[in-house]
Amino acid sequence: MSIISNLVSNQIDNEYAAKLALTDKNILAELLTGIQSTKDQIRFNSFKTILIISEHYPEILYPKWSFFETMFSSDNSYFKLIAIQIIANLTKIDTEKRFEKLFDKYFIELNTEKTMIAAHIAGNAGKIAKAKPGLQSKITDILINIDCIYKGKQIDLIKGYAIAAFDQYLDKTGIKEKECILEFVKKEQYNRSPRTAKIVKEFINKWGQ
Repeated sequence: MSIISNLVSNQIDNEYAAKLALTDKNILAELLTGIQSTKDQIRFNSFKTILIISEHYPEILYPKWSFFETMFSSDNSYFKLIAIQIIANLTKIDTEKRFEKLFDKYFIELNTEKTMIAAHIAGNAGKIAKAKPGLQSKITDILINIDCIYKGKQIDLIKGYAIAAFDQYLDKTGIKEKECILEFVKKEQYNRSPRTAKIVKEFINKWGQ
């Protein structure tokens, strides 16, 4: 029985499958094929497993960067959402500065009407900024101008993802950048999205003066 069949039938869990994939190239290859499946159960279980690997053992997936970059360029929103998250997780070991070359293409995805795409880009921006200090100011500039970039109707919700991203690297920023971020966040204290309003309150309690 294949690894994906075992996952779908709940014979094993995703964490166990991830551990098996670390030492078995065939299992890893099956999972990478699985994340491009048109069948939801196969794609979802494969993605959950690959996500675990990218979070804890990114070095296993880094050689597959071009594979995920191709998925990122796909017109298939499911493929794009997967790639957005995996690529962000791989930036912490991106010794070849591949993300720097992808930067503009990655963040231009905020210029969309698709809420999920924009939410994932904004939400993963924090871990990228944390992994890539040299890109922090560029990322901050993009996120604090999200009003002018995002084209959809859920801007209040998207701002919550941006603020959650700031929380991941605010302590690594310079004084002026920190002030800009805090000013942006404080303006959202009465945000119409309950989720974002909660994030704002927690952020100010943690970082506000």
